[in-house]
Amino acid sequence: MKTIGIFFGTETGTTRLIAKRIHKKLGEQIASKPLNVNRISPAEFLAHDALILGTPSYGEGDIPGHSAGCIEPNWEEFLAKLDGPLDLRGKRVALFGLGAQERYSERFASSLFKLYELCRNAGAEIIGSWSTEGYTFKHSAAVVDGRFVGLVIDERTQGMHTNARLDAWLDEVQPLLMDRLEQVA
Repeated sequence: MKTIGIFFGTETGTTRLIAKRIHKKLGEQIASKPLNVNRISPAEFLAHDALILGTPSYGEGDIPGHSAGCIEPNWEEFLAKLDGPLDLRGKRVALFGLGAQERYSERFASSLFKLYELCRNAGAEIIGSWSTEGYTFKHSAAVVDGRFVGLVIDERTQGMHTNARLDAWLDEVQPLLMDRLEQVA
């Protein structure tokens, strides 16, 4: 059986830890082991029809990578490995992003929007928008039509809410991702 692919970029390791928690909650029968995009080939990524993608927020809401100030390779460097434009037509994608709403209130989790925009422009069906209720920030590029474009996690100031947010979000996206896998089986 095909599984949900979980891929992430990380700088400090927090996005990796959230990806691992998502994997544990879904289980190995449903989801593949989370992989850092700085350690995979495009073929490994594109082999999945249902994806959960995670990103830290870095720079001024940029796609994380060296040009945004990341030390480790991240999404920017992974995308540079592609032979052409990213093609996600026929794929269903759920996104999650990390941010610090108190420290970066004026651009909270804005890198998530760049990943959303990239996937949307590549033809992916994006699922799993998330309410802004319970967060305190001035601006986020990741808010479209009054909702975040994916799950937003603030481990720094709201880590106590992470498990409940993950559970509620996965309750919504898991059946939709599994449905996509059944369609292509």
